[in-house]
Amino acid sequence: MASGDLLDSERNSLTLPKVNLLTMFRLGLFQMGLGIMSVLTLGVLNRVMIDPKLLAVPATIAAGTTAMTLFVSPGRVWFGQMSDTKKLWGYHRTGYIWAGLSVLAVFVFLAVQVVWQLGASLTNGWTLQSTAWTVLLALTFALYGLCVDACSTTYAALLVDVSDEDNRSKLVGIVWSLLMVGIVVGAVTSKKLLEGLTLETLQSSVNRLFLILPVAVVCLGLIATVGVEKKFSRFASRSRLTNRENRITLGKAMQVLTASRQTGLFFSFLLVMTISLFLQQPILEPYGGEVFHMTVAQGALLNAYWGIGVLVGMSVAGFLIVPRLGKQKTARLGCWAVAASFGLVIASGFTGNQVMLKSAVLVLGLSGGVLTNGAVTLMLDLTAQETAGTFLGAWGLAQALAQALATVGGGGLLDLGRRLLHTPVLAYSLVFATSVLGMIWAVGLLNRVSVAEFQTSARRAIASVLESEID
Repeated sequence: MASGDLLDSERNSLTLPKVNLLTMFRLGLFQMGLGIMSVLTLGVLNRVMIDPKLLAVPATIAAGTTAMTLFVSPGRVWFGQMSDTKKLWGYHRTGYIWAGLSVLAVFVFLAVQVVWQLGASLTNGWTLQSTAWTVLLALTFALYGLCVDACSTTYAALLVDVSDEDNRSKLVGIVWSLLMVGIVVGAVTSKKLLEGLTLETLQSSVNRLFLILPVAVVCLGLIATVGVEKKFSRFASRSRLTNRENRITLGKAMQVLTASRQTGLFFSFLLVMTISLFLQQPILEPYGGEVFHMTVAQGALLNAYWGIGVLVGMSVAGFLIVPRLGKQKTARLGCWAVAASFGLVIASGFTGNQVMLKSAVLVLGLSGGVLTNGAVTLMLDLTAQETAGTFLGAWGLAQALAQALATVGGGGLLDLGRRLLHTPVLAYSLVFATSVLGMIWAVGLLNRVSVAEFQTSARRAIASVLESEID
């Protein structure tokens, strides 16, 4: 492409309106919807399946079937690449978001119906029929997960398309904060709709919940995105492949993705950082119960302290820290702060003081919010505009794999600690100490990440594709 065309593209990008705060909050409604859906699937439905007073599905079966939503996460790369190259309903991103959300609502309701059949088949013990329903449930959750991959990956690409370097951290702070709000809204709404639940009213109550909230989530997604891409997207003005995107196949997109060693470094950073941050997730409430003698209700409140901390940390980072320090330094600060926070969580265990634990969890949430904002805004920068969906699919894959590994790894490390150390506080400390070491490792990886080197390599790779496949 001639240099004059590039200058024209830059001028066209500058003439487009910038997303204002109202539009940022509107975009965040999509993330709020995903937060609600996570409560439904990983909270309500998982609880209904496992509870011995309800369906009494073996925990391994329940966890294994719901985990299928994460095992299909390689689909994120394909959906991202599709949105880069093929418009759906006239849009690069919005059409995929709408389609994914609509089908998602159908599959999550179907999953509930399969759950009832699985529960009924277990009344006389495990049978061949139970196995068949388990396989069907796993397949339904896999299809549901693909829908989440389709809409969430293209949504992240839309955030890149509509934002600029000077307002991206604010957008991320608002959008990811609303994800936490969605989790709270989903939990409160679920509690209200399921109040007074008995075994006799279980099926009708849960069916109603899984009909009302998914429809509400689809509506939130529509409100969040309608008109945004058309008005604010810089995709066409930034891309050197305008009107020729369909010539970039998945294979060519992967060439661009792997052209720079920075891709592997940042993928590794995301993997290590996310695992280290979420190792505590499956064991935090048991830690409060076993070491601090908290009740179930008191233990559940630990997640509220964590969530409040994340909300504040994301917002403070987006509006104050990132604009002053930059994205990479903010992410590095977040890693060190999270490591120190896990140290406080460990120290509180040796005191047995509940107030100290709650304070440590709040600080951990704050640190995690700062880290998440820095890492996500850096992630959005580490994309090539022409293949933004592909890159964000890869980053999403890293995060999904990391969360799955963290869920399994947290429990596994705790079991190892129980066998080796015999004392509860030491067993839990082993998990938290592993997170500290992981964060130190993540800092080492982050120090080697160079946005400038990445952008240079990506430009060369795209130029190579242009020369070999287009010109």
